[in-house]
Amino acid sequence: MRVLVTGGAGFIGSHIIDELVSLGHEVINVDVMSADAHKKGAWPGYLNPEADHRFVDVRNLPEMLRAVEDVDAVCHQAGRVGLGVDFNDVASYVSHNDVGMSSLLEAMWRTKFEGRLVLASSMVVYGEGKYSCEQHGTVAPGPRVVTDLEQRKFEPPCPKCGMSLAWRLISEEAALDPRNVYAATKLHQEHLTFAYSREAKVPVTALRYHNVYGPRMPRNTPYAGVASMFRSALATGKPPRVYEDGGQMRDFVHVRDVAHANVLALTNDEPSVGSFNVCSGQPTSIFEMAATLCKHTPGASDQPIVTGEYRLGDVRHIVALGHKARTQLGYIANISFDEGMAEFAQAELRNSL
Repeated sequence: MRVLVTGGAGFIGSHIIDELVSLGHEVINVDVMSADAHKKGAWPGYLNPEADHRFVDVRNLPEMLRAVEDVDAVCHQAGRVGLGVDFNDVASYVSHNDVGMSSLLEAMWRTKFEGRLVLASSMVVYGEGKYSCEQHGTVAPGPRVVTDLEQRKFEPPCPKCGMSLAWRLISEEAALDPRNVYAATKLHQEHLTFAYSREAKVPVTALRYHNVYGPRMPRNTPYAGVASMFRSALATGKPPRVYEDGGQMRDFVHVRDVAHANVLALTNDEPSVGSFNVCSGQPTSIFEMAATLCKHTPGASDQPIVTGEYRLGDVRHIVALGHKARTQLGYIANISFDEGMAEFAQAELRNSL
């Protein structure tokens, strides 16, 4: 099979390429090599030499028309990730994620692509996770309030009675409520791909990644995610700084498991249409993740520092139900949290700039 991977020089895309090549598939990688994530002007040394690597911006329609010619499947990983710095990033996110997505889809439409499309989506499309109130059952908390956060009231209250809520596992059928710019662009990507699917009769699989970590994450960048920021701090001899009280619940999933989910979606005998949580199935707090990294980092005797700081665009708890991916994709995470963090604590991070 001939597969186009966009963003294949990146953290997740490069692992997808490794697995595809190991299975004997022909791979084309297009990547703009953004300075936010890569050293300028050079392919990273970890890239699989058996793939066809091309410096291409997915927003460049003529280049994308050439890239999608005669491919059997497309795996779209390119885009800007993470919460970002502030709203000054909005145009860049929309350009890289929404315009890039539309350019790829137009190229596929013009070339009469007949394969399958796999999209890197994200848990961020849900906004807050799923919650239940003892009195009112399943409820959706409202937006976070600055005055509450300033007083370190981090847990969302029931919108009906104001009482404490309990987090629950969230499924793909949950209402979607993106609460930052990145989240809005990821949801728009899903909408665009499913609109294209209906028009072109091309099967689309949107994989909603939960907190991905592992080798090849970029270091020292606000766009890389919390695991990379903690790992970067430890690499300089500093303890991780944990926002809020550290009790935020997440699902940390290893990058090779995420890559395998993509490969299953690309290569299974029958395509799996729709959106799927890609997770480990092991809920973990942010503090526990930071403490586990400390445990596996030689010389890191300090525990994480809990700062009480917050970012308004963050959510409190978001933990996945992975049943749909397990039953329809055949995806099961194979790397345990402790095993993965032990590897990650020693893994080389990718330099940018």
